Formats: sequence, structure tokens, C-alpha cells
Amino acid sequence: MLVLGVDPGTAIVGFGVVRQEGQRLSAVDYGAIRTTAGAASAERLRQIFADLTRLLEEHRPDYLAVERLFFNRNTTTAMAVGQARGVVLLAAAQRGIPVAEYTPQEIKQAVTGGGRASKGQVGYMVRTLLDLPTVPAPDDVCDALAVAICHCNFCTAGERGLAVRD
Repeated sequence: MLVLGVDPGTAIVGFGVVRQEGQRLSAVDYGAIRTTAGAASAERLRQIFADLTRLLEEHRPDYLAVERLFFNRNTTTAMAVGQARGVVLLAAAQRGIPVAEYTPQEIKQAVTGGGRASKGQVGYMVRTLLDLPTVPAPDDVCDALAVAICHCNFCTAGERGLAVRD
């Protein structure tokens, strides 16, 4: 199974492609889509869509996994992230790729075993689980890999007859 995990934002969109073969996880590709600072919102969204479309065509994942959006105190930031997230969902839908959404607590639980884990703990576990030489940076990339790992864990749980979130 091949999963594309995405951590959406308007300045940086983290992505991570994770392959699961049995119980083994491996990172196929990971990085960040960076938009042009100062560009109009519509141009940034177009750039995210174009780059994500290229990734979907290149890797042809079985699933796209993304963090479920929650509102915080900064509604302006939440709206911008929501727009970027919408572009991600659209790109997947246009290609018929199923989308799975997970809360931050579910992602942390799946990767570290604890829903209140720190960024450092998540980074350490992502590096360990994927056998990477260093913790992926920036945080957006590490978070995207964590979302993909989370989906792999939920799919594995589903194969054992447990609840699965697709």
C-alpha cells in the first residue's frame, strides 16, 4: 500500500509518501511544496494544486491522508489552511484517490503511542519507524510523514478486524 500524507498550509505544504509492505514501513519520497511569499492567495493555491497534482501523478498513491482541520484562536490562519486543505482534497478527488482524515491526537497516538506527544517525540518516532538518517525538516514534512504512518496503522488495524477511518 502506498500512502501520501499531507500537512497543508499556504506557505509550506509538507508531503510524505510512505509504502507499507506487511509490517514494514518505508519513506518513498518526502519534502515541502513552498509557495511564493507575497503572492496573491489564488496564485499560492494554484501552485499548491499544480505541485500536488504532479506528486499524485508521479507516485499514484492508494490513499491520501490529511490532518483534520480544527479551529484555533487565529481564524485568519485557520481559513488560509482550510483553503489549502480544500485544494489538496480536490486534487485527490479529481484522481479518484480515497482521502482519510485524522485528528492531531489520532496521529500522535498512532506514531508515538500517546495522543499528547511533543513535536520532538513525533519526530523521533517518524525517523525511527521509517529508518531515516535524521528527523525530516521542516516540521511540516515530519507531520506529513506522521499522517501517512497513522493511516498505515489504521489500515493494518482494519485488516485485524478493528475500526478503520477511511
